[in-house]
Amino acid sequence: MRKVIYPAVGGVDTIRIVEVADPVAGPGEARVRVHRAGINFADLMMRQGLYGSNPDYPFTPGYEAAGEIMDVGEGVEGISPGDRVLAITAFGGYSEQVVLNTNRVISLPDSMSFDQAAAIPVTYGTAFHMLVYLGNLSEGETVLVHHAAGGVGTAVAQLCKAYGASLVLGTASAPKREFVESLGMRFVDREAEDFVEVCKSTTEGKGVHHAIDPVGGNHVMRSYKALRRGGKLYFFGASSAVKGDKRSILAAFKMWRSTPRFNPLKMMSSNKAVFGVHMGLLDNESVFSGHLENLSGMLLKGQIDPIIDSVWRFEQVAEAQMHIHNRSNRGKVLLDFSPQ
Repeated sequence: MRKVIYPAVGGVDTIRIVEVADPVAGPGEARVRVHRAGINFADLMMRQGLYGSNPDYPFTPGYEAAGEIMDVGEGVEGISPGDRVLAITAFGGYSEQVVLNTNRVISLPDSMSFDQAAAIPVTYGTAFHMLVYLGNLSEGETVLVHHAAGGVGTAVAQLCKAYGASLVLGTASAPKREFVESLGMRFVDREAEDFVEVCKSTTEGKGVHHAIDPVGGNHVMRSYKALRRGGKLYFFGASSAVKGDKRSILAAFKMWRSTPRFNPLKMMSSNKAVFGVHMGLLDNESVFSGHLENLSGMLLKGQIDPIIDSVWRFEQVAEAQMHIHNRSNRGKVLLDFSPQ
């Protein structure tokens, strides 16, 4: 079988596709023939050595994959060869085949495509964890989300509609205005407008109930200032540390240096909350499983439907990642590992 590896820190030109022996399912495990694997911004940061929680190099990235069961190990019940499944790989999803414990394998309903399945776990799981699990998103509330045209941004827009949010403000670049507005968000030009002022002016000076920030650095404090009293800020990324496909130590240092240190006394007086979110480091995996169960139900009811920007053959993984580096995607980007 073939799989993608990151041999060392570097740009997209360092990505390699290697041939290795087929993995074997042990007791309690299943072997999955991957058809689709999701690409996430975290994968790009891992390649640049900026993520902090990835395996040692060389390794295969990929948090999520969808495909078919090839075979199962001893003691496995409830799934059989040929079953269509979602695989929560944590790492290793950029592969033609993966082996994992069956508690990380979820059967797919016939109506759910591999594209939909591979697009849900990280983007929708992250959005759901922030807004619903931590934030208790309620009808009539207001939300600010940055990188609104990306995978998490589009998931936020759909979840906000399903839960009855009254206003969703989405920041993005000017060429993405029409796309962002098509999702029901109030577009905020990230370069021409001050999003803090927009949040205040559209909420009678109060600010938003929820702010979602994947940018990092001093941007986080500005998102905090966009909140009303009692508002909640969710910090789940550091895209400002990534400038191009090759690592920039200067950009990473500037992001780290400008990241705010919050004053608990000031937070107390404003009743604001700040959540750091890293879905790969949840102690209780049942929390994430519960999110996926809820999201699957919402998909079947038509409340959410992942927006797929593009699907690339896995041999084009470098081009696919550059597509994201260039901030060209509108929705989720997937890799196609299906047999040809």
